[in-house]
Amino acid sequence: MTEGDAPPSSEPPRVSQLDRVKQEYTQAAREILAHSMRGVAKTKLTPDMLTLAGVSLCLAGAVLVGFEERNEKLFFWLGGALFVVGSVADILDGALARAASKGTVFGAFLDSTFDRLGEAAMLAAIGLVFMRDGNELALVATFAAVTGSFLVSYTRAKAEALGLRADVGFGSRVERVVLISVGLGLAPWGLLQWPIYVLAVMAWVTVVQRMLFVRKQLRELAEA
Repeated sequence: MTEGDAPPSSEPPRVSQLDRVKQEYTQAAREILAHSMRGVAKTKLTPDMLTLAGVSLCLAGAVLVGFEERNEKLFFWLGGALFVVGSVADILDGALARAASKGTVFGAFLDSTFDRLGEAAMLAAIGLVFMRDGNELALVATFAAVTGSFLVSYTRAKAEALGLRADVGFGSRVERVVLISVGLGLAPWGLLQWPIYVLAVMAWVTVVQRMLFVRKQLRELAEA
């Protein structure tokens, strides 16, 4: 759910071709999800139930990854699977809210809060793995990824609270979930750090993109 009022300008701000492509596939995905949730919308399942189920699965996945020393393939893959399922459930809660008109302001707040919790917990577990391995560079990258991921969400929320947009960049939650999941899948072969490096860079690039995009909108408003 978008916070704040609509942007004060009647014309939407110009975005790059890559961001336009992302907006198009994001919109298409939302339409597909909304269509798939129409049958579920008739049940007693609520968006808040999906939100709680999603974060619970993500937290359980993070705990399992923390035990990877006992059996790398089992705990990395099982933890990654729970993280993927939990993240999908968290994506579906918004689609269910739109399809069933069951969304509430508190539900949107709960959803955005638990989004951060599940992702941060998994990155914390990954950081623990790097600490055990003595991989300090990867550990620093994990901290950078956590900070960048939070700022990606914060910049958009703050911009929308000001009546602006900040939905540009490829470091949104879906892309971050994909990178973390790929990393967990490759982890038994010692390749976990590479998707985390990409995640950290992508998150911070997106933060800068969104800051510049907000500044551009403010300049256009000042010149109007």
